Amino acid sequence: MPIKIPNDLPAFTTLSQEKIFVMQSDRATGQDIRPLKIGIVNLMPTKIETETQLLRLLSNTPLQVDITLIYTETHLSKNTAHEHLQNFYTTFDKVKDQFYDGIFITGAPVERLEFEEVNYWDELCRIMEWTKTHAFCTVHICWGAFAGLYYHYGIRKKPLDKKLFGVFPHKVNAFNHPLLRGFDDVFFVPHSRYTEVSMGDIDMIPQLAVLAYSDEAGAYIIADRTNRQIFITGHAEYDRDTLKNEYLRDVEKGIDIDVPKNYFPGNDPKRTPLITWHGHASLMYSNWLNFCVYQETPYDLTELIGIL
Repeated sequence: MPIKIPNDLPAFTTLSQEKIFVMQSDRATGQDIRPLKIGIVNLMPTKIETETQLLRLLSNTPLQVDITLIYTETHLSKNTAHEHLQNFYTTFDKVKDQFYDGIFITGAPVERLEFEEVNYWDELCRIMEWTKTHAFCTVHICWGAFAGLYYHYGIRKKPLDKKLFGVFPHKVNAFNHPLLRGFDDVFFVPHSRYTEVSMGDIDMIPQLAVLAYSDEAGAYIIADRTNRQIFITGHAEYDRDTLKNEYLRDVEKGIDIDVPKNYFPGNDPKRTPLITWHGHASLMYSNWLNFCVYQETPYDLTELIGIL
């Protein structure tokens, strides 16, 4: 089944060329089924790249998915055209009375700031509080995961000595969890961040569990005991060249940055990176849509008020 997005969204052309089944809005409304309502709170400066990466993964199931793209009003994006935001995005105030099967809160390049120093922090707090009553399951990615763990549980992020940068092996810590169904014992995930959360701090919160981790990159997937709040510290959604582009950008700026680990063949930035994480990414997002959302969420989303 397809993912439903506007046919003039840049991701539509990209995904169609990849033979991913996307459906125009007018055709989708003629089908007598309820699509899953998924909202993406996109905090990344490279919004078009990020939305395309997430939409690619959300399309990889037999379920029809209706996407709402959301941006923060209290931050003016410098890297995404205003016309793109006006045409394809909406604001929190315009959707706060709606209910969603799932919400994504993405990362953002503000991790070295204290949360309260981020100019849209108050607005993001309102969004995170709203998800507790208006979304069945919320997934927080990278900085979004650190923000969610801090807001909901008071867990503070900790600075790293240097950027955690590369593709790292991970281990499953909860084989019976539906999100991890079908995972290999070891799988790879890209990371690109300057902060971490302590597994010891997570273990002190009885409502939380570490589902997967890396000996080098630390806690990767954390979930609450109801599976309605999920925190992912890495970037399974990244494309082949995402880390490469970040590396070249930092080098051009004169930043002292290591070559991404386990990424370029022979550790040579001139060679084409090998993708080692897309199988895991597809499985994780498919599992989330099917087992954590579709199998559990009520048909009438207004019932969320009574069950959350």
